[in-house]
Amino acid sequence: MTRIRRGYIARRRRTKIRLFASNFRGALSRLTRTIIQQKIRALFSAHQDRGSQKSNFRRLWITRINAVIREWGVSYSYSRLIHDLYKARLLLNRKILSQIAILNRDCLYTISNEIMGYKKSVGLI
Repeated sequence: MTRIRRGYIARRRRTKIRLFASNFRGALSRLTRTIIQQKIRALFSAHQDRGSQKSNFRRLWITRINAVIREWGVSYSYSRLIHDLYKARLLLNRKILSQIAILNRDCLYTISNEIMGYKKSVGLI
């Protein structure tokens, strides 16, 4: 009986999986079964970390804004600034506020002064 030559489809699938795991260490980049298992774990972790990355950046932005605000005085805080922004209907998200706080502090001072002027004109103070 003659030898049957296998097709290239399974080999192509395995090489594609190996290319994904080419920078893994040890058997995780050589053995097909462990490569598949490690690929599942890696993609699961990537999916999980995309959510935590959003919260980490939000935490960083809040810390930056709060650090700049606390320089003005102890009485003024991040939560009070955000509350006053919502009351004055200034729609600035935390990412933009943190960039303003880092790059142009005078602009953030101006924004807070505008909020105070709005609160006085409406009669909230």
